Amino acid sequence: MNIVLLEPLHISADALSSLMRPLQQQGHTITVYDHKAAAGQELSARLQGQHIALIANAPFPREAVMAAKDLRLVDVAFTGVDHVALDACRERGITVCNCANYSNQSVAEMAVGLALSLLRKIPAGNDAIRRGAGSAGLMGGEIGGKTVGVIGTGRIGEQAVRLFQAFGARVIAYSRTEKPAIAALGVSYLPLDQVMEQSDIITLHVPATAETRGLIGREQISRMKNTALLINCARGPVVDAAALKDALNADRIAGAALDVFDQEPPLPADHPLFGAKNLVMTPHTAYFTQEAMERRARIAFDNIAAYLSGNPQNQIP
Repeated sequence: MNIVLLEPLHISADALSSLMRPLQQQGHTITVYDHKAAAGQELSARLQGQHIALIANAPFPREAVMAAKDLRLVDVAFTGVDHVALDACRERGITVCNCANYSNQSVAEMAVGLALSLLRKIPAGNDAIRRGAGSAGLMGGEIGGKTVGVIGTGRIGEQAVRLFQAFGARVIAYSRTEKPAIAALGVSYLPLDQVMEQSDIITLHVPATAETRGLIGREQISRMKNTALLINCARGPVVDAAALKDALNADRIAGAALDVFDQEPPLPADHPLFGAKNLVMTPHTAYFTQEAMERRARIAFDNIAAYLSGNPQNQIP
């Protein structure tokens, strides 16, 4: 089999060599690219003659799928697969698998970190001390004693529940599927509107699907307390960005922190969210830790080995 790694996995060269070696010893050929393809034609060219494509979060559009005549497996080193043309893969009979659960801890920790950044006004404090100012206007708040609404209680959401509880927060939740393990932690599942109304901090952990697009829209945001905070480390389209900007600029809510957007960063200079008040933004780095990258790479190569053995794992239906 010809295998192509289409973008960096952000692990050391030694670690990558160690993961590739068993496949190479079995006679498989692996081509490695150290940068993402710049355009559609370049991506299609890289796929010629390849049977297995290993990607991360770079777009994998229909045109690439249709141009890759020998492709049999798309191995996505990422949890979400909304950047992959799944319909085209199904048409072609191409297997798609992902690397679920590699970043549970890193994303959950980032949600807590962003909440702390807002509550303790960490970005403003950094700016203040660099311009020679003191602590005026920087009194913050604590997570302990607050009500945290976790929207989406999959593996990442579950870890977020545990972390916020460790800070002494009361946690409530909304999810399409209610999990007994979450209820056993003392978490009450409530309708979405009630979670929006009762929470001091709302953290989102749902995938990007037709059902979740715009899940947090103008109506839902209007139900939030004017002291509440919104954290999104899930997917950008889950939140109506225009509605969020309006609520922030009208002081309708106290603040928000976003790691994901309607497009992959870098964002254009005229992106509307740059005009929002009380907003902390990071460039889609919640998943991006050394530990998570190493876990992700192991899962990705395990996916290839499982496929080659005739027992695909982490398969996307």
